[in-house]
Amino acid sequence: MKPSRLVLVLWSVLILILLIVELAEVTHSFTIPIQSWVTDPLALVFALIFTTIVALVGAIFIGIYISGRMLNPGGFTPFEEEMLRMRKEIQEIHRSVEELHRSVGPSNGPPARADSAEDEE
Repeated sequence: MKPSRLVLVLWSVLILILLIVELAEVTHSFTIPIQSWVTDPLALVFALIFTTIVALVGAIFIGIYISGRMLNPGGFTPFEEEMLRMRKEIQEIHRSVEELHRSVGPSNGPPARADSAEDEE
């Protein structure tokens, strides 16, 4: 499946922005205040933990999306197909039970079982 033009444009813009930021950092057009992190170790630890958590969550979501797109190029998944087959079978069973019920006619209760007649004797 080919990605849409909008998705390609958005990814291209994101990559371009990241390249511009990297180029600006390398040429020292702007600098990030790293000195404040070095003087406050607790802030550094929190920043690293936050960045790690956000990166892991993002990687998980991107991995789920990519694997889902690779495994499901179109149509239903095997699990969904099985559920649809089971639904069809249940509908067929329901129809046959209704036909049996109509052919027997209205009854006052459930039919007597052969076991219950032997138990009464």
